[in-house]
Amino acid sequence: MPPAKRKTRTYDSAKIRAAVMAQFGHVAGAVGELTPEQLARPAGLGRWTVGDLAAHVAWIADSLAAGLARPPAAVPELTAVEWPSATASLAGKIAEAAKETLAGAPLPELYERAGARLAEALAANPDRRVLSLWVGAMTLGDFLVTRTVELVVHTDDLNRAAGLDVPIERQALAACTRLLADALAVSAPGGSVEVRIPPFAVVQCVEGPRHTRGTPPNVVETDPLTWLRLATGRTGWAEAVREAHVRASGERADLSALLPLMS
Repeated sequence: MPPAKRKTRTYDSAKIRAAVMAQFGHVAGAVGELTPEQLARPAGLGRWTVGDLAAHVAWIADSLAAGLARPPAAVPELTAVEWPSATASLAGKIAEAAKETLAGAPLPELYERAGARLAEALAANPDRRVLSLWVGAMTLGDFLVTRTVELVVHTDDLNRAAGLDVPIERQALAACTRLLADALAVSAPGGSVEVRIPPFAVVQCVEGPRHTRGTPPNVVETDPLTWLRLATGRTGWAEAVREAHVRASGERADLSALLPLMS
């Protein structure tokens, strides 16, 4: 019996756009209050300081606006769910581009400029617009879903590194969780393990006997923030299981070989 074909998840455009702008606004408000001591702290991401991380979040918005100012690509090459696996080779290139683009300006100024540019660019462009990106051409609609991943994950990074309590938009967290859950299912297709991330996502993955009814024999369950940290390498599988942030049952329920999905 051939494996069941996966349905492509769809996202509400208006909600995703609002979530991206709102999450960027939350970070902008918090960054403006950071002290020099907080900005100098290590971000937990290589050699980055909290100041470097904060500037990178401004670049996320600024670079999207800049991409929409360029001529569109002809056809999309990637969908949102394919984006996580395609980003592995770009970390250094992105870090250098962000440093060059944002050098010299105070953080509040960077955020004000980037937020205004992004709001104007989104208002002028439909979701079907195809952006030419380093990772491959994507529709604006799909790329905006990936921006929820960047913004939510880096908001969590900032909160932990600088001792902040920046709120995370529910819609942004939901989209981010679902996209990374679907990316796991794409990278490890199958139906022998059910991964539950309430209240936002349930996916099946890993080759093996497919479960159809009753309680699945292999179940992984965790909360959205732990899932994002696992999927992006902020937290290790063994640590999350040991600290009871992940509940895994069944002989196939160890996902350590499949994570992180991106870093």
